[in-house]
Amino acid sequence: MVSLVKWMRRVLRPDPWKPLQFPTAGFEEFPASEVLEEEFFHEFKKGDYYPVNIGDLLDSDTYQVVGKLGFGRTSSVWLARDLRARKYVALKIFTRWEGETCRDEFQTCKAIEEAGHSHKGRSYLRTALDQFTIDRPGGLPHHCLVQKPLWDTWGDLLYRNPNRRFSQALLKVSLQQLLSALDYLHTECKLVHTDISEHNILHSIVDKDILKAYVKEEFKTPTPRKHVTLDDGTTVPVYASHRFGMPKHFGHIVLSDFGEAVRGDVKHNHHAQPNQYRAPEVQLGASWSYPIDIWNVGCLIWSVFEGRHLFRGRDPVNHRYSTRAHLAEVVALLGPPPLDLLRRGWRSKEFFSEDGQWIANVTIPRDNSLEKAEHFLTGSDKTMFLNFVRGMLAWRPEDRKTARELLKDPWLNAWEDMDD
Repeated sequence: MVSLVKWMRRVLRPDPWKPLQFPTAGFEEFPASEVLEEEFFHEFKKGDYYPVNIGDLLDSDTYQVVGKLGFGRTSSVWLARDLRARKYVALKIFTRWEGETCRDEFQTCKAIEEAGHSHKGRSYLRTALDQFTIDRPGGLPHHCLVQKPLWDTWGDLLYRNPNRRFSQALLKVSLQQLLSALDYLHTECKLVHTDISEHNILHSIVDKDILKAYVKEEFKTPTPRKHVTLDDGTTVPVYASHRFGMPKHFGHIVLSDFGEAVRGDVKHNHHAQPNQYRAPEVQLGASWSYPIDIWNVGCLIWSVFEGRHLFRGRDPVNHRYSTRAHLAEVVALLGPPPLDLLRRGWRSKEFFSEDGQWIANVTIPRDNSLEKAEHFLTGSDKTMFLNFVRGMLAWRPEDRKTARELLKDPWLNAWEDMDD
């Protein structure tokens, strides 16, 4: 019987896709003087990025690269055809020195997959389908995560929008899904994301036609690129990222990039989070856990709804980000921090005296408040919105609401008179 089942599966399994022959000419070549994408990082010239070519076959000819979706300091991301499974996937190819990051992210994705399946927030988290390595002469191999392809990030969506901000309706729907994802991550998986930004939140693809259109576009208008000579004398290609077109139907949000995620059932005090979204306990060097993700979301709301960062942390001396400038802005908005919080942080003495007075050599901005910082709402709608945000932006981590509590907030669940 078992042999019969195996035979039927082998017979009924569709033939693999055949590799495509992508154009090798007819593309725009960027001038050598123009710095393109990952070229901005010094790791590129050192040869730390894997030199992907569109059309490459990877992992024993399982995946064929179609185009470049994006890049970062630790990886580049590519759309590929899974020839055996006859579907599209995203390949996140890490730089040579990020093998441990890839393994950590894969293990985190595995932990998410193995957690409870009944929570609806699970569908809003990106996991990995597989992982493999790419050997390369002259150094360490490149590790690669295989994931479902996703549509634009929140940052891309803002860029596409002429107003450079979300509508109130879009914000509410997106936050309901994001908070559901965090509730699942925090309660079922026992994980803290630590790196939530507009670049790590994407949308699922329900309109499969945009995947097919992406491939057709690569044949019609091959991706612009350039060729660069590395420090070791080899020449490699650099492609411009190619985004998907506009879908007919939009999918739900997906929280991704778990390379910095940590266990939440133990306390941490190492540096974490994007600069402008960094929670007070992280800045002060106090122990932290799940509530830093909640603070992170509270700040992120300002970026996507108000069109600007709530906190910039721009130092008056060198005009770069600094903790003292950031804390000064938090004090201006929320008032002085509680003494018990200051006593928990090993860095508190750099910014505050024993009795909680500000001693850092940065002026605290005057006449600031959340009411003055919010520009688009009025009346009871504004009051409810700010109460919602205050549930996230509290000095003490224990005073912040959980993701589950925020999901029940009146503002998030009010849809009356919504004209957008």
